[in-house]
Amino acid sequence: MKQQSLKLAALALVAAFSATEAFSQSTTEPINVVTTAVPFLRISPDARAGGMGEVGIATPTDVNSPYWNLAKTPFNESKFAIGLTYTPWLKRLGLNDVYLASLSSYYKLDDNQAITTSMRYFNLGNIQFTDNSGNDFGSYRPREFGIDLGYSRKLSEKIGLGVALRYIYSNLAGGQNVNGTTYKAGSTVAGDLSFYYNGANEVGEGFAAGATLTNLGGKIGYTSDATQKDFIPANLGLGAAYTKVFDESSKLTFGLDFNKLMVPTPPAVGDSAGLVEYRSKSVVNSWFSSFSDAPGGFSEELREWTISAGMEYWYQNQFALRAGYFYEDKTKGNRKYFTLGAGIKYNVFGLNFSYIIPSGSGVNQNPLSNTLRFSLIFDLGGAENDGGGTTE
Repeated sequence: MKQQSLKLAALALVAAFSATEAFSQSTTEPINVVTTAVPFLRISPDARAGGMGEVGIATPTDVNSPYWNLAKTPFNESKFAIGLTYTPWLKRLGLNDVYLASLSSYYKLDDNQAITTSMRYFNLGNIQFTDNSGNDFGSYRPREFGIDLGYSRKLSEKIGLGVALRYIYSNLAGGQNVNGTTYKAGSTVAGDLSFYYNGANEVGEGFAAGATLTNLGGKIGYTSDATQKDFIPANLGLGAAYTKVFDESSKLTFGLDFNKLMVPTPPAVGDSAGLVEYRSKSVVNSWFSSFSDAPGGFSEELREWTISAGMEYWYQNQFALRAGYFYEDKTKGNRKYFTLGAGIKYNVFGLNFSYIIPSGSGVNQNPLSNTLRFSLIFDLGGAENDGGGTTE
């Protein structure tokens, strides 16, 4: 049988956040990136958070809260809203047909509880399959999506909890046969648990905090071999935000998020026994051991946390300006970039966009440079809010 060479493998590597910078820069520290299947679940799915350096766990609530912290949703002023976001992905690498589209909505059953639905759809573009001689075996468009259903409730005027169930589907090879192995679509289910504390006063000024456990679910496999299943991106998120209200026309929010994948750290290169243990580790065990299994010890565990910092300024509850910074250690992917964003609200419509500022140069340029996101929000609840709800 002729061996097929899959461009899909290269594209999947790129889609998994493209740790291009990490591999193109010299470092004395070993590079050991924590990888997972379905990495699209870690891509910022809305333009507001995207403009704030991917901060969203404790920021004022909006229609896209289910992606970041479901427990924020009952604190929305409006009863019902829908949000749409489109993100062309990795255009810097010339991939013009790769994109992430997302849809979110919530409906408040009453002042204390809400239900939410959301969907993320990731299209990896057109892939051409060939053998070593360049003979065409046809093409395929890999695609992945996640569909969520959530429920959130206020426990008091300041505290909220949320739970969500997620169905995840990933079809990367469309039944292609590679070296005698047929690759199939993979699927699994996962859940989220969210906590939110809203310490803001009646005018929206004050401190907020949140904690999330997301993508807690089974492994996902692409073959019939049960030992070759991959972890999905289970994650612990911690966030804090503070809003300062200057007067009735302007306010400023600062936010800070920390995130840690609850996924085993890959063993050192050449550690065959460690690789067997890594592949056989159970999902629940991996969540707990992920905080202490790095080959480099505690110092390496600290490097597995990503940091997001951002700010947002609103004027007259109609115009917003945003900026942020995202940091990931150079040995764990090396995503480091500044972001800018803006938003406008008119009547029931809201429009947001965000932009990743180019960094690096030549082959060392961040592959996420110049990434744009566009979000459209329909605030259909009929309630007048303060700019911290569904207006963003």
